[in-house]
Amino acid sequence: MPSKKTGPDTGRLDRIVAEARRNREQREKTYRERALRIHPWICGRCAREFTRANLHLLTVHHKDHNHDNNPPDGSNWELLCVYCHDNEHARYLDAAGRGEAAPGGEQESPATYRPFADLKALLKRKE
Repeated sequence: MPSKKTGPDTGRLDRIVAEARRNREQREKTYRERALRIHPWICGRCAREFTRANLHLLTVHHKDHNHDNNPPDGSNWELLCVYCHDNEHARYLDAAGRGEAAPGGEQESPATYRPFADLKALLKRKE
């Protein structure tokens, strides 16, 4: 006579938890997850702030347009909202089409606004 289950299937639950942990560890290895840990969740162009609820609208932009250049310190990344990211790539492609910038080459940032320029001074003032 088969035995009746009286409790939850702990083996199945353990497998689900282990798989979730493996998936999280894989995500943490991606440059997006690393960039989100290093940089504040603010668009580097328009200074829009992001939370977990709308974080999917924040993208990692490679400053040199080389997606294989992912230094561990994040120096080739900047976080941009999807709108500023699309605008940045459109301007890059337009300039490349006019022969003004070589694709993959270092490009000067057209943005003049620097939202974190005086952050150190602001933090010291609060102390």
